[in-house]
Amino acid sequence: MQTGLYVGVSSQIALEKRMNTLADNVANSTTVGFRATEVKFNTVLGDTRPTKVAFVGEGAEFLNTSSGGLSHTGNTLDVAIKGDAWLSIETPAGPALTRDGRFSLTETGDLVTLRGYPVLDAGGAPIQLNANAGEVVIGNDGSIRQNGNQVAALGLSEANFANGFRRYDNSSVIPTTAPEPVVDRMDVGVMQGYVEESNVNPVQEMSQLITVSRAFESIASLLRDSETSLDEAIKTLGGSK
Repeated sequence: MQTGLYVGVSSQIALEKRMNTLADNVANSTTVGFRATEVKFNTVLGDTRPTKVAFVGEGAEFLNTSSGGLSHTGNTLDVAIKGDAWLSIETPAGPALTRDGRFSLTETGDLVTLRGYPVLDAGGAPIQLNANAGEVVIGNDGSIRQNGNQVAALGLSEANFANGFRRYDNSSVIPTTAPEPVVDRMDVGVMQGYVEESNVNPVQEMSQLITVSRAFESIASLLRDSETSLDEAIKTLGGSK
């Protein structure tokens, strides 16, 4: 059996997945609050007796949890998260988490994202403010005040993405495991008037994309050569007497 062909194909599947994640990271290098996707690959041993052959696993995606740089906007409804936490929003696909804190107020006082999704409080309810009650002040703990009175609080959550996740609009993600509210975390907070930039390093990602693309083409070339050699061997052996 031509195990080399199967090993090469497994490598191409893994490389294609990595290329897709790298391309997505580069495309979102300027997207506010975007967290880069990384891929972890494992070796899979195949029982190809009399010897075992190592194949490349398809790879498991995970989020790069490093924070992006902060950009000062001066907008009172812009917030950036300090530490490993997320803002909670309501989407058509259900509750989601985002680091994109560019908010606005509707005429009825609903606090919403740029896409119009409601921002949720610690209890999972949409935040409702008074659009005519004066300036909105957001504290480091996520509390929201108007005219000196606390009227709401941003829902900050922490999540474990080890069991998987899927991306959604507004730089948001929906984890497979339900997130937990942030409680008594001194390393987590909110900065009003700032937004968090993407944590993607576009130069590094482009360099990796070029390297992975070249590796993909090299393996494709090797597979073509291996297939040609096999065809020639079959023709030679088939024509001998």
